[in-house]
Amino acid sequence: MRARISGTGSYVPPAVITNADFEKMVDTTDEWIVSRTGIRERRIASADMSCSDMAAEAARRALEMAGVTHEDIDLIICGTITADYRLPSNACVLQEKMGFPNAVAFDVAAACTGFINALSIADSYIGTGQHQRALVIGSEKLSSITNYQDRNTCVLFGDAAGAVVVEACDNGHGLLSSFMQSDGSLRPWLWTKTGGSRFPYSPDFTFDGSDKILMNGSDVFKVAVRNMGTAAMKVIKDAGLTTDDIALCIPHQANIRIIEAVAKRLGLPQDKVFMNIDKYGNTSSASIPLALDEANRSGRIKQGDHVVMVAFGGGLIWGAALVKWQL
Repeated sequence: MRARISGTGSYVPPAVITNADFEKMVDTTDEWIVSRTGIRERRIASADMSCSDMAAEAARRALEMAGVTHEDIDLIICGTITADYRLPSNACVLQEKMGFPNAVAFDVAAACTGFINALSIADSYIGTGQHQRALVIGSEKLSSITNYQDRNTCVLFGDAAGAVVVEACDNGHGLLSSFMQSDGSLRPWLWTKTGGSRFPYSPDFTFDGSDKILMNGSDVFKVAVRNMGTAAMKVIKDAGLTTDDIALCIPHQANIRIIEAVAKRLGLPQDKVFMNIDKYGNTSSASIPLALDEANRSGRIKQGDHVVMVAFGGGLIWGAALVKWQL
C-alpha cells in the first residue's frame, strides 16, 4: 500500500505586503529584494487569524476535492512551527475546530520540511495498514515570529496554509519514495533562540530579536542547494527513475536563487520547476502544499505525472518526496 494524494487545498490571507511597503519600514528597495530573493509580495494574516484558522480553510478545500467527509479521516498530521499554542498540537486544535471524530492528530516540527516529513509519516502509517485516509497539512503564521526591524529576514516571510488528503492505494501510483536527513549541529544558522525551555521568557524580557527568526543566510544558501539537490536525486533514483522522467519539480519557495541552483543541479529546465515565490514569499511548511495545490488546480500536473517535492529548513533538516500522480 502507498499513500495517494486524492485532494489538494490551500489558503492565503487577503492582506498583501509589497516590497514598496517594506521600503517604508526598513532600509531596502524593491530591486534589492527581487534580485536576491525573487519575492515581490507576501500575504500576512490579521491579528485575529491563527495558524489553525488558515489550516482549516486549506483542509476544507482538500476534503472537498477528494470527495470525503470528516468521518472518513483517521489521521491528521500538521507541519508547523507557529502553532496556536505550545500545548496542545495544532492538529488537535484543528480536530476540535472542524470535527474529525475518528482521527488521531499530532504535529511535526520540521520547519520548512514539515510537509514532506508529515507526508512521509502518513505514507508509513498507511503502508502498514494502521490508517486508511489521512489529512496532511502545512500551515504557518510566520508573521508572528518575524522581526520587522531586521531587513535581512523580514522581507522573506509570509503566512499561508496548504493541505492534502492521502489515502491507501495499491495500483502503482502514490508516494513512490521519500527521504529525510538532518544536521542539528547547524542549528544556530536558522533558529529562534528565546521562548523555549533552554532560554525561556523572563519577567524582564525586552525585545532584542532573539524571540524571532534568526538566520545566517549565506551559509544556509550553500548547504540548502547541495542537500536539496542530493535529496531530490535520491528519491528519483530510489523510485527507479531518472530526471528525464520528472514532469514537475515543486521546491520549497525560499529563494529564487536556491530554486534555480537546485534545478541546475538536477538538470531540469525551468518549465519543469514550479515557482510562486514572487506572490507569497517563504511560507515554511505551507510552501510546498500551497504550490502543489496551485499547480494541480492550474493543470500543471497530469494523471500519471511524476512529481518531485524537495525542501530545506531549520534544524537543519532537508528532504524530498516523489509521487506518481493520480487524483
